[in-house]
Amino acid sequence: MRAGRFRHFAAIDWSGAAGERHRGIAVAICAEGAAAPRLVRTGHRWSRTEVLEWLREEVPTDTLVGMDLGISLAFADRGAFFPGWAESPEDAKGLWALIDAVCADEPHLSVGAFVDHPKASAHFRRHGGREGAAFGGGRGRLRVTELAQQAMGCSPCSNFNLVGAAQVGKSSLSGMRVLHRLKGRLPVWPIDPLPEAGSVVCEIYTTIAAMAAGRSASRSKIRDGVELDAALAELGSAPAGLVGKIDDHTSDALITAAWLRKVAHDPALWAPAGLTDAIARTEGWTFGAV
Repeated sequence: MRAGRFRHFAAIDWSGAAGERHRGIAVAICAEGAAAPRLVRTGHRWSRTEVLEWLREEVPTDTLVGMDLGISLAFADRGAFFPGWAESPEDAKGLWALIDAVCADEPHLSVGAFVDHPKASAHFRRHGGREGAAFGGGRGRLRVTELAQQAMGCSPCSNFNLVGAAQVGKSSLSGMRVLHRLKGRLPVWPIDPLPEAGSVVCEIYTTIAAMAAGRSASRSKIRDGVELDAALAELGSAPAGLVGKIDDHTSDALITAAWLRKVAHDPALWAPAGLTDAIARTEGWTFGAV
């Protein structure tokens, strides 16, 4: 990849929670150099729709945008997202379109209609002990990139799992509605090829960034300003200077923006060994998983 390809680096800590506005969403950005990343709209409680509009209308030119969510579902393990369902899409873009269509009447880019769909629900583990017959038991189905994360020492969750504090299923599904609505505005790597210029969205896993900043996978969450600045220093960044207690959504976004700046120009991260053309088209990949 051409050196200096990106000029700005943004990280979005995402949320699939019910409702319009969410404490769990944080957007951070930094430019080239060593200046500390900053929050976009400090103190603002974002809605998912506002993040979509920021991506469509306000993201600076030549920005690498990392979104902390799964950009697709497992496909390679069974040769389909939803085996046995005639409408199971053939690729990630078809999956995004299906989710958005089923949830067209849901406000706030929510996804309740999809996870409760009579066909789709058979593949999810939902609240109230409702595990679909096709969920598969255990931790659920994992993508190839999630197996790579696991080999790095992380503990990824299946995007088919919608239960528990560590689940990312609903946030991933709601994020797929956003990705569908970015069509024609921002490419999503690696489902879209990496263009020579312009801004790009990719999937991030904030634990990978925290590990690069000197944290362990089990201690990846930072809730103190001093610890945040120590982690930023490991990434070659100036301190953020936040005092006292901070929420981990803020720290995740700030650290990951700084990490993207440090590693975005490493060609190896854009060509991991497990990323085939078929995986790129169906499951996508997590930037930084090798």
